[in-house]
Amino acid sequence: MSFIIDSALGHARTVLATLLLVLISGTYAYVQIAKEAEPNVNIPIIYVILSYDGISPEDAERLLIRPVEQELRSIEGVKEMRATGFEGGANVTLEFEAGFNAHVAIADVREKMDLVKPELPDGTEEPEIHEVNFSLFPVVVVTLSGSVPERALMKIGKELKDRIESLSEILGVQIAGKRDELVEILIDPIKVESYGLSVIDAVNAVRNSNLLVAAGAQDTGRGRFSLKVPGLFENVLDVVNMPISVDGDAVVTLGDIGTIRRGFKDPKTYARVNGENALALEVTKRTGENIIDTVASVRNLVEEERQSWPRIMRQSVEIGFSNDRSGKIQNMLRDLQNSVIAAILLVMIVVVWVLGVRSAALVGIAIPGSFLTGILVLSTAGLTINIVVLFALILAVGMLVDGAIVVTEYADRQMGVGESPSVAYGLAAKRMSWPIITSTATTLAAFLPLMFWPGVVGEFMKFLPLTLIATLSASLAMALIFVPTLGSAMTKRPTTSANSNTVQYLAGGKEGRLGEVRGFTGIYLKFLSFALRHPAKVLVLAVLVLAIVQAAYAGFGRGVEFFPKVEPERVKLQIRARGNLAVNEKDKLVREVEARVLDLDAERDEFAAVYTRTGTLQESKEAEDIIGNIDIELAGWWLRRKADIILADLSDRTGNIAGIIVDARQQKAGPPIGKAVQVQLASRNPKLLEGAVIK
Repeated sequence: MSFIIDSALGHARTVLATLLLVLISGTYAYVQIAKEAEPNVNIPIIYVILSYDGISPEDAERLLIRPVEQELRSIEGVKEMRATGFEGGANVTLEFEAGFNAHVAIADVREKMDLVKPELPDGTEEPEIHEVNFSLFPVVVVTLSGSVPERALMKIGKELKDRIESLSEILGVQIAGKRDELVEILIDPIKVESYGLSVIDAVNAVRNSNLLVAAGAQDTGRGRFSLKVPGLFENVLDVVNMPISVDGDAVVTLGDIGTIRRGFKDPKTYARVNGENALALEVTKRTGENIIDTVASVRNLVEEERQSWPRIMRQSVEIGFSNDRSGKIQNMLRDLQNSVIAAILLVMIVVVWVLGVRSAALVGIAIPGSFLTGILVLSTAGLTINIVVLFALILAVGMLVDGAIVVTEYADRQMGVGESPSVAYGLAAKRMSWPIITSTATTLAAFLPLMFWPGVVGEFMKFLPLTLIATLSASLAMALIFVPTLGSAMTKRPTTSANSNTVQYLAGGKEGRLGEVRGFTGIYLKFLSFALRHPAKVLVLAVLVLAIVQAAYAGFGRGVEFFPKVEPERVKLQIRARGNLAVNEKDKLVREVEARVLDLDAERDEFAAVYTRTGTLQESKEAEDIIGNIDIELAGWWLRRKADIILADLSDRTGNIAGIIVDARQQKAGPPIGKAVQVQLASRNPKLLEGAVIK
């Protein structure tokens, strides 16, 4: 270690140039590194959706689930396989070991599903294979509402969806509250009979139309071109003018025997914002993309598109943004910056008071230098900044300055007795190298086992030890290499410390006259002398304090929880109901809950936005009995009551609605975990399960 320190001091320009390069590179990495809300953890779950219109749960279990289970059970690495049959289909969920290779697992599942397809009954739709990933949850929801025709609003929503999906950062956009367009053909039996036709003739004519018939290719000897018989419907008039029967010059068209009009399919979902009908564009980003830049790009694009709309549409359509997860990251980044600035100021104040301005400047450089070096390491490793990384950086603020303070203090002491700056800082780095290395190593040893934490929680929390190891290792280099080199270059001549009397006593061999030291150091030395003269009493006192603390926590503590409870920014109401309810019946029940939520908002003004969705989206993995969700974005914590009180109030207001259960949930910090207790019942005879569950 002495050789490295001597080399650094002997090549000061090279070391300082390296420090400058590290600071510049770290700053660039901090600006460019992807910033996310939660760590990008591969949730070890892959599920397969099987759809067959009209199939009963019993038949789905026999015809869909069993053959699929026979194939999927041979996939390597499967921890548990669960299957559910319901009316209209089934799903099979595979849980793998944490840390699995998602790409390999999905490829294996696709291969097995290709093998099992011939065994599935005819009419089964193409199986859908999905993975669970944090990146698949929307980072922002763009809502469109206003007093405009539904068709015009959906046209704007679809165009906006295509434009947003064209952004390179966006994985996909789902529209909630939309209805697919269709053309309705209403056949008049009287007119059909008057033309001597039948309804079957009209149905067959429509069924055999709207086709593109390829007629091969024509080779003329001078060229070759493809032939086709165009029969696709371009607009509603093509449907109206479609011939049903031809007799000479007389043609009976579809418009002669019926009424053709544009319409919509039955809705599958409804969406509302603050009680008004709306379209909701749920935007998901690609893995590893910067969430702040992604949301900013979406907002800018939406505003650009809005400027291209007709004037009446710009005035009538209201655009809103909810569930914006970039705001949370921006707040945490600001908190980190404020913490770093506060730490630097506090350290400099303390060190200036004790050692002077020069030593405070050296210690102050070690903080951003260690941070930026740690972020540079994370960026090089392809990791992102998230809530766990930010927490680790804030946690490291108080630990990374210890080594720099020790080195600068010892060098200041040596210069106080006449040593030159280069010699003083060289002696300080050499003398304190092993204590600093040992201290840093013991700290890292406490966090190192967290890197081997198994399960999804371990994948989530591994960012904490990785960040601390990178940052504290950088602080070690700062304390032993960069700070001594910078200190020897900044100091041109020996200086006298503000506390030179103490320095002389400690460094000049006058330990016998330590009682003459004044100030806070003198008080500490007297207390230390007393403790050294009575070691047994001090040891007994330490044991008593340890026992008292343990007893006090056992008697007055609030228990142990895995992740601390934080005041949420959002809460969610899940509306549950049983039975084969139509979507309009579901929406009627959800509207009743929504009305009471809006009444509370009118009384208290505690909600920033209320986003309501009836039904489930195509790729949703929600429970079957959830008929709707109400996402409530809360106002600032200083403008409202606590979330627990708000949820209790909502539960009281919605608890007496017959036929439904309103499950109020709040946003939780930390990795995804299931219920505290989960009871599973299995039987070869499914009929016995219902009675056993009720008991």
